Amino acid sequence: MTLFLVTLMNALVGACIGLTGIAGFLLPMFYAGFLGLTPIESLALSFAAFIVSGILGCPAYRKTGDLPLRASASLLAGSLIGAVAGTRVGLILPPAVLAVILYLVVLASGTSVLIRMRADAARSDTAADASSDPKAAGRPSPVVLFAIGAVTAVVCAESGAGGPVLVVPVLMLFGIPARQAVAMALIDSVAVGIPAAIGYFAGGSIGAEVWTLLPAALIAHGAGVLAGAANAHRIDASTLKTIVAGGSILIALIKLAQLIVG
Repeated sequence: MTLFLVTLMNALVGACIGLTGIAGFLLPMFYAGFLGLTPIESLALSFAAFIVSGILGCPAYRKTGDLPLRASASLLAGSLIGAVAGTRVGLILPPAVLAVILYLVVLASGTSVLIRMRADAARSDTAADASSDPKAAGRPSPVVLFAIGAVTAVVCAESGAGGPVLVVPVLMLFGIPARQAVAMALIDSVAVGIPAAIGYFAGGSIGAEVWTLLPAALIAHGAGVLAGAANAHRIDASTLKTIVAGGSILIALIKLAQLIVG
């Protein structure tokens, strides 16, 4: 039954990532809050999946010219360092503290999605067109991109939050067009996921059951990403984002309330 649930959840989350670029932050909460895995085990499985979704999600953006490799290189360099630091912090924190951080980040992530959607909807068509034009927006310097990667990677690696839900709003705040921000965040999730997955699998007490779940989780996640990306044009992404964000906020609030009540 556990194997079925892990396969199903990874397929669904992968599909949501393929469709909208978000939803990865639901995985660690599912593992820790629903299946009862330890926070370290939850983070290890989640970051392994984020590597898969990042690798599979990038080619489509590269084809359309929305993945600036030079700018991404600075972001990735910062993220590699930040991910190592964040993973070390995650390994030394008590499980209860790590669980609280996880739920708080999921709560903040879901809220940020809704806020960003409202902001996007409030823009005029002219402003939206200008912001989506790569030539119409400036680009942060390599130093700024390095700093963005380092800071966001610490938070991601420590908490298990999916990279795009944190990185995309920050990149857009600094003038990166929306599609480029999503593409850069996807490749950035690989840079965060590799050291984080290695760190948690090697440094944490991972049960034998987790190792048996890993292959099915990664295959299902990859299949979901590919299916979602192939059907992105058929789905109302705004509605799906609202459901994912609203559901994550509700679940995070319930889990935090349960921790408070004891």
